[in-house]
Amino acid sequence: MSRFEDDKRENVTVQHEVNHAREIVQKYGWNTTCFQIVNPGMEYWFGDDGESVVAYVSTKHTRVVAGAPVCSEVSLPDIARKFEKDSADIGKKVCYFGAEHRLETIYHDSGGHSKVLLGAQPVWHPANWPDAVKNKSSLRAQLNRAVNKGVLISEWPLEKATDNPLLWACLEKWLDTKGLPPLSFMIEPATLKHLEGRRVFVAEHDEKVIAFLVLSPIPTRSGWLTEQFPHTPEAPNGTVELMMDNAFRKLAEDGAQYVTLGLSPLSQRAKIDAFENPIWLRAFLAWMRKHGQRFYNFDGLDAFKAKMAPEYWEPIFAISNEPEFSRRMLFSIGEAFSNNRPFRVFGKGLLRAARSELNWFKRQLER
Repeated sequence: MSRFEDDKRENVTVQHEVNHAREIVQKYGWNTTCFQIVNPGMEYWFGDDGESVVAYVSTKHTRVVAGAPVCSEVSLPDIARKFEKDSADIGKKVCYFGAEHRLETIYHDSGGHSKVLLGAQPVWHPANWPDAVKNKSSLRAQLNRAVNKGVLISEWPLEKATDNPLLWACLEKWLDTKGLPPLSFMIEPATLKHLEGRRVFVAEHDEKVIAFLVLSPIPTRSGWLTEQFPHTPEAPNGTVELMMDNAFRKLAEDGAQYVTLGLSPLSQRAKIDAFENPIWLRAFLAWMRKHGQRFYNFDGLDAFKAKMAPEYWEPIFAISNEPEFSRRMLFSIGEAFSNNRPFRVFGKGLLRAARSELNWFKRQLER
């Protein structure tokens, strides 16, 4: 058999697995990030029942899971146990990154598992959104700024949005403004080729695409996740808020019960009684919050989500099948997001930061 035939057969197998995973998500998806498991680059473990799937990325020592196993709620403990046994058989630990209440409850008092708080995600009931806007003048002001600048929002049909060059151009401009090169795993930016089941809202100004919003379904909660909302540097103030306003109102019309903007890393807005991260991790995260702003604006993202007047915040965890959450596990998470090249990604980030500082210095000299 030729190499071309081997590649073709492998691609067919991968697509079959993706399609099967999507079917399971549509039937049992509860975790906020459940639909992201059909993004490129995932590996899959399917349960013997044919009704369960775990999506993960392999690192040297760990299988880093996207959220949690996707299955019926009653079978969740058993599916997680079987997946962890399968992982142990090949010498790997397991980390559930982005775990929520269902999985956290199972391992709440487990001596063989440990957890750390990653941050929090804001939540709304779409039907209550108009009241949130009505009661928050600063949010109304942002919406009015975009409207007064002539920003127009529309929902694009998927056949138009899929692989659309105007959306790709907007995404590339947005990525150019980031302190780090594009990451993968659960924040895969290149979803424009894989929009099945999603919804896309687009902002236009002067007949140019300046922003777009991708919504991913959370089927069993009749909910949606704002998976990404890139925007160009020239987008008027309030553009992203106006996109979300239009999307939330449309979701309310369609009977949706839940919508979230997803994880706000390092956010402390979800109050959890009698729980603290390990001292070493608290010190590391404090350092990241203080010195990592040139790479990722944690505080800015958290403040943006908070000003959208969420009804409440949910805690998001990483859960590891080890008695104490280890530094090696934290490194494995970094490997998962960087395609197993964390030092290369960090090095590129430093180069980008250096170029940004140099360009700023040149602008000051020109002035």
